[in-house]
Amino acid sequence: MARRKLTVTGTPVGDIEIAVVTPVGTRRADPLPLLVAHDGPEYSRRAHLLAVLRAATEAGRVPPNRVVLLEPGPRNERYAANPLWAEALTEHVLPTVGTAYAIDGRPSLMGASLGALASLQAEWLHPGTFGGLFLQSGSFFRKRVDDEEEFEFWDRVTTFVTNVRRVRRRRTDAHIVMTCGTAEGNLTNNRQMAQTRAASGHDVSFTELPGRHDWRSWEAAFDPYLLDLLALPDTR
Repeated sequence: MARRKLTVTGTPVGDIEIAVVTPVGTRRADPLPLLVAHDGPEYSRRAHLLAVLRAATEAGRVPPNRVVLLEPGPRNERYAANPLWAEALTEHVLPTVGTAYAIDGRPSLMGASLGALASLQAEWLHPGTFGGLFLQSGSFFRKRVDDEEEFEFWDRVTTFVTNVRRVRRRRTDAHIVMTCGTAEGNLTNNRQMAQTRAASGHDVSFTELPGRHDWRSWEAAFDPYLLDLLALPDTR
């Protein structure tokens, strides 16, 4: 895969560093599905995301995807239910990538922990932007469920999660795939988020898997759950 680094300037959260990874043998003008990954360098280095996608593409399980690896920068400030990050991602990062590369269909967006929260918020505030969401061990904190009050953005996160849970109508037609480890503290709030979104008519699947809140567990969920999402016709 060929990798090109870009700096997206002028966003509401400052400059955003990204790397666009393209399958070897394809050109910028070739329309390809796009997968955008929060904490992209960590997904690549510690969860071997690119290697998994390359093997799945070679096996014919998913089409060739371009992948945008998002550098988190000030991660908590950006990912913890910050509407300015959602704006920066949808109104600045995606147009920058779309100017440089041809994109086939709506992008898919993925993230773990706060990255999953940021992924949900991006589509929630800008519905119709993404065709698929892959949410791993989301930090969907709730005041009556979690004990994270010392987290600096606790109120911002819990307010957003509460507002999402109160919506009784379908807000997005994106395919939402959620996974969470059975040995982690986020299990209950992930289970409840999936249940409430399904009850309001969203296309949600939720799978509880053996594992903890770590990169090894998140990597183990790629096959088949991420790969099945990327194989869907309307996320391509």
